[in-house]
Amino acid sequence: MTKAPDIDRLAGALNAWQSDGGGGRSRLEHWLTIVVERGGSDLLLVAGVPPSIRVDGTITSLPEGPLDGPEIEDAVLPVLPERAAQRYREGAPADASLRVPGQGRFRINLHRERGRAAAAIRALPSRPPLLSDLGLPSRVEHLTRLPYGLVLIGGPTGSGKSTTLAALVDVINRRDAKHIVSIEDPIEYEHPHLKSVVEQVEVGLDVVDFPTALRSTLRQAPDVLVIGEMRDPETMQIALAAGETGHLVLSTIHTTDVASTVARIADSFPDERQATIRQELSMALAAVFTQTLLPRVGGGRVPAAELLIVGYGARQHIRKNQVQHLHQEITITRRHGSFTFEESLARLVHDGLIERREALARTGHTEELEGLLRQRPKTTA
Repeated sequence: MTKAPDIDRLAGALNAWQSDGGGGRSRLEHWLTIVVERGGSDLLLVAGVPPSIRVDGTITSLPEGPLDGPEIEDAVLPVLPERAAQRYREGAPADASLRVPGQGRFRINLHRERGRAAAAIRALPSRPPLLSDLGLPSRVEHLTRLPYGLVLIGGPTGSGKSTTLAALVDVINRRDAKHIVSIEDPIEYEHPHLKSVVEQVEVGLDVVDFPTALRSTLRQAPDVLVIGEMRDPETMQIALAAGETGHLVLSTIHTTDVASTVARIADSFPDERQATIRQELSMALAAVFTQTLLPRVGGGRVPAAELLIVGYGARQHIRKNQVQHLHQEITITRRHGSFTFEESLARLVHDGLIERREALARTGHTEELEGLLRQRPKTTA
């Protein structure tokens, strides 16, 4: 079980840093050092409260006084690239990556809340994660073997979508001689060239925006196209076209389950275009995978997930806007690799990784889950 941060020790470190003027380090770097030392995932800077770190999903305040907006801006703005800093000054949220010598890389989001500066900064691993280390069902690896089509990875904020995406790219990179092009804002995991040639394009640094990058990338003959996030209809439209014309397209999207992921794509377009988009989506979509992180017995978090390998039946339901039937399609296509969220929950309960009551609180199909809990789930689920 991960221990909560030792507040007395952190206070001593802070006092030592303040007494020598920061020892040549910025205030932000000092906070990030504490995040790394404690194995934390995030640093949160919000006006009115002390700096806080997240460890295994739990937020702990650092032992210093509340911050104000100017203090947060003074700490974060100097490390942003000029294009990101300018975006913030113009009133928009700013995203950027930061490399701190000796500590690693971080993803920064500087924004405003209640008219004051705030920042969320996430620690990024030094190398792409191994899919086998993520605790996901083994069937997820099948997504890397799809020859073409759009693969969507859904989940709420902080559910590990980007981590899973990076792990899938890593599997392809280690196994296949492919040309992989990844478009991100900002770049999170840096992929070395292994069996594949991997190009990583950063929006705002290498290109103006996602649509511009996508149009350019399709002229570069990629085998695998990775889109960090589906953010706007134009990006979605180009991704659909790429998935339908022979590319394997991997992307993330903020949703909660398979049905909401499919609905989110069509709902992003004007009403008069939605029927056409559903038709295109039904042809381009190869798989939908969604995940969330649950409290693990003994501390930490563990992923629960569901996977739909899209077949004839799912395509018909997407065309007709009958996404409520996609859960049934998951059960019908188990032999092709699909599995339900309830199967994932049952496996985690039987393996002693989550509490039964936690699983029952999370399911949308209680009777199905209770039936699975009465029997040993298949290990492949």
